[in-house]
Amino acid sequence: MPLSASLSSRLRLPLIAAPMFLVSGPALVKAACRGGVIGSFPTANCRTSEELEAWLDDLQDDLARTADATGRSPAPFCPNLIVHRSNPRLTDDLASVLRHKTEVVITSVGSPEPVLKPLKDAGCLVLADVASVRHAEKAVAAGVDGLVLLTAGAGGQTGWANPFAFTRAVRAFWKGIVVMAGGMADGHAVAAAEALGCDLAYMGTKFIATQESMAKDAYKAMLVRSRLDDVLLTRAFTGLETNMLRPSIEAAGLDPANLPSRGAIDIAKDINAAARERPDARRWKDIWSAGHAVSGVSGVPSVAELIERTAAEYAAARRSMQLVET
Repeated sequence: MPLSASLSSRLRLPLIAAPMFLVSGPALVKAACRGGVIGSFPTANCRTSEELEAWLDDLQDDLARTADATGRSPAPFCPNLIVHRSNPRLTDDLASVLRHKTEVVITSVGSPEPVLKPLKDAGCLVLADVASVRHAEKAVAAGVDGLVLLTAGAGGQTGWANPFAFTRAVRAFWKGIVVMAGGMADGHAVAAAEALGCDLAYMGTKFIATQESMAKDAYKAMLVRSRLDDVLLTRAFTGLETNMLRPSIEAAGLDPANLPSRGAIDIAKDINAAARERPDARRWKDIWSAGHAVSGVSGVPSVAELIERTAAEYAAARRSMQLVET
């Protein structure tokens, strides 16, 4: 497995709590890391670069205290840098990440090349979101350490590829870290991803419906009520293929069957505070995303409870695989 022994020893599960826009905050990230799962968050969830500094300070301090109290290093936290040219804060956010000597970083919405050298020079493990084999090949050529495969089941901005075919196509030319994103409904799915040749899995939707997430209570309740058939793939709100919840679209007074091909507001680009607070943006704040794993959301547990349950499922799946092998 390409993961280093020092990193693997700190993980209870080969899992990343996925970075989720306006959902992943310090409470969720810290709880995930304490539970032995990599906790990630988009740096765009901080309204300013100064707020990002405060988040990073808080995360480092909390995890250091956890290590002192338990005698065991928790899993690392992982900022997600939006590297698209429309992100006006990329330079400042990158500088903050480098100052804090972050162990792992995810890059998304564009080529990782502009940030790769400084991150690698700082000893950071760089994982790049990719949605096609061509994008994977370009990221590998740029020098990333790992690939996050966005498959058709991912919530928010998603991929189109079948996870089985995508993983095997990438493994044909890449021996580095592979992370599967999309459809991680439980520990059985995590074990299946590992059996396919992945080193880690992303779990997003189920972490939205936890007590520590920044999601609104109504959003969490809608996830509990929803199932896979309530997930709609559309370009209407971001201009990119995005998995969204039909009930939230209907609640906004829109007909999911008659959405524009592209919405007036590009959520992927509205990453600064001024854009989020525009009056014409408010309508979109309660249109929520979810992945295909939504059918697995049955309640709103704490992050610790979710990890405990997922770990038990993962262990059961691994035992089943071993029985088949013998």
